[in-house]
Amino acid sequence: MRYDPAMHVPLKALLLFLIVQVALGQHMNSPEGPCQKPATTVETANCFDRVLKNADGNLQHFYEKLKEKLPADDFSRLQVAQRLWLKYRDANCAAEYNLYGGGTAGPVAHLACLEADTRARIAELHTIYDWQLKK
Repeated sequence: MRYDPAMHVPLKALLLFLIVQVALGQHMNSPEGPCQKPATTVETANCFDRVLKNADGNLQHFYEKLKEKLPADDFSRLQVAQRLWLKYRDANCAAEYNLYGGGTAGPVAHLACLEADTRARIAELHTIYDWQLKK
């Protein structure tokens, strides 16, 4: 079989398409993500670090409000769920980080994943428990 360079054009196009699709699916490239403006990897990492700390603070604040308002048995069940969620979030984001094989995008993807999952957890807790806070 002879080598035909023209056969590689469709393969290259397919690979480029797949790379773009993977990039668009990353937490750090999410359209609703908070760090759309930074131009360098360091700026993006700093942005996600900052917004992750803010999201963690918001989660902790809401969790403390729930601790004050929920009956002890309900809060105990929430504690169990929250501990499991933290394990899930950490494992989920470690898996995303490991996709980069030690590359420079890994830490940014990890921070972005942690932030996105934390933001989603806050929204989920509001959906579940807001009515309890209004009692």
